[in-house]
Amino acid sequence: MSFPTQLFLAAVNHAGYVKEEVLLKMQSKKQAPLNYYVGIDVGSASVRAALVDEFGTVVAHADQPIQIWEPQTDHYEQSSADIWAACCSVTKKVVCGVDARRIRGLGFDATCSLVVVDKQFQPLAVNCEGQNHRNVIMWMDHRAVSQVDRINQTQHRVLSYVGGTMSVEMQPPKLLWIKENLQESCWEKAGYFFDLPDFLSWKATGVTARSLCTLVCKWTYTSDGGWDDSFWQMIGLEDLVEEKYKKIGNHVLSPGESVGKGLTPEAAKDLGLPEGTAVAASLIDAHAGGLGVIGADVKGHNLPCENQLITSRVALICGTSSCHMGISETPIFVPGVWGPYFSAMVPGFWLNEGGQSATGKLIEHVVRGHVAFPELQAKAAARLRKNSKLDVLSSLQSKMEESLLTDTLNTYSYFPSSLSQSIYTYLNSHLDLIKKSLPVGFLTVDLHVWPDFHGNRSPLTDLTLKGMVVGLTLSRGLDELALIYLATIQAIALGTRHILETMQAAGHHINTLFLCGGLSKNPLFVQMHADITGKPVVLSKEVESVLVGAAILGACASGDFASIQEAMAKMGKIGRVVQPNHGDKRFYDKKYEVFLKLVEHQREYRSIMKSF
Repeated sequence: MSFPTQLFLAAVNHAGYVKEEVLLKMQSKKQAPLNYYVGIDVGSASVRAALVDEFGTVVAHADQPIQIWEPQTDHYEQSSADIWAACCSVTKKVVCGVDARRIRGLGFDATCSLVVVDKQFQPLAVNCEGQNHRNVIMWMDHRAVSQVDRINQTQHRVLSYVGGTMSVEMQPPKLLWIKENLQESCWEKAGYFFDLPDFLSWKATGVTARSLCTLVCKWTYTSDGGWDDSFWQMIGLEDLVEEKYKKIGNHVLSPGESVGKGLTPEAAKDLGLPEGTAVAASLIDAHAGGLGVIGADVKGHNLPCENQLITSRVALICGTSSCHMGISETPIFVPGVWGPYFSAMVPGFWLNEGGQSATGKLIEHVVRGHVAFPELQAKAAARLRKNSKLDVLSSLQSKMEESLLTDTLNTYSYFPSSLSQSIYTYLNSHLDLIKKSLPVGFLTVDLHVWPDFHGNRSPLTDLTLKGMVVGLTLSRGLDELALIYLATIQAIALGTRHILETMQAAGHHINTLFLCGGLSKNPLFVQMHADITGKPVVLSKEVESVLVGAAILGACASGDFASIQEAMAKMGKIGRVVQPNHGDKRFYDKKYEVFLKLVEHQREYRSIMKSF
């Protein structure tokens, strides 16, 4: 058996992942040793880690699921111990066999969930059941609706930095809910309230410093004025002020800044890294994705943002939910869009953050809830079985003999073993079959979706909005499932257009979209965003841009780069560019007109029913 074949089989044996030793052994034959950085990303349902080299190439990757509890409607909880254990597990996998001296830094990103611990840093229950291991209120938890309504009624000046209306997904309403509902069991015993990214940097270093990103974006902190005492006093959380904000953070670091003395001995052992490895002040996951893509060099790609300021770009991070990250040199206040936040993502620039609370989650909900889903599952699984590993091996061996190992391993980093992914691939191909001579998007001429099944985050900031579907028939087959899938993706893209137009009306000048996250792997999702917004979409060379963004933080903390901007330019790389089909513009302009009518009508219906 040839050496390349042995390497490939080792990779196959590693549950579909490319084993890091494979890449490193082959790499060492070609070039001098590189510096590496570890990026750890805590998403809603899993923890991922990557080993990334100084040029932004992901050379090893692993992930592990984490548990979510939903004890009642709109309550979503997690365990910080479960999350940290997963961080340790995936990190050990990606650094196994690597010369520890070449691993220079570590960066974390995570969802903006709320972690509660007592004065001894032990987990405290955020639930009425007293389950202490469930000490995290997830970002998508909507239990604090009453609290956020009261906060918004104050019209306090800090609300101007969140688009005029605070979201239930931010931390002040969650803190207020804890005080009002769990005063004795949680609020009075709490020693620290962490945003999840800051909890991770504390766990790694023992330092309770907070990231400017988390505090500015989710806690009402400002980079120039710090905490506003009057806000916390007005909403009934004056005890945080009296304690000089010790519980929520009075030591603030910029993202990428080195935290303490690096990894503690205990954390180093847990993660499989050397003691003292540099640890960066963290980012929220969407912001890490923005960092991983928005600063890439675009020369030679004939893009409208070439030779223009980075402010002409928007990073769209699309997974369970979606975030639209636009930056500006001066503060721009956009109604219904969070920010402006100074230096919350790219140092020296103001950030505005639009968002959709359910995108990937919505697509999954629509597809899996359809009566034809079992048929789809069966057909997708049958097609998947045909794509056997023997076929992959034959192709891989051929490429290896042409000395294309690195490119090949990048191609086969993930074998087509995910039935979930194959379901969407099958739907895309089925749409191509039924479209006939028309562009695929035109199939929904009579089918329209309003996508706010979990409320509207931007630009309407209305939690009470519901999803809408217009144009249903009695048909129950696979064709109809494919059509509602397409209409849902189009609705999400129309929502993006709504956000972008609101940002542009306020003063942003946007001409190019940079996409990353799980949904960016779906070519239909990407093309619909290009066609519906009328803007080119740039995909990064590395699919895992969020992990690259986290690694960029670690690279900055190590001192190997003078600034985040320098690291972004070197480690962010462009992959494919998807141009809009301008010939379809009139159709999507009409779809957008219907889209806006849907929410107008929903509000009319609500008004009618209120008079009952």
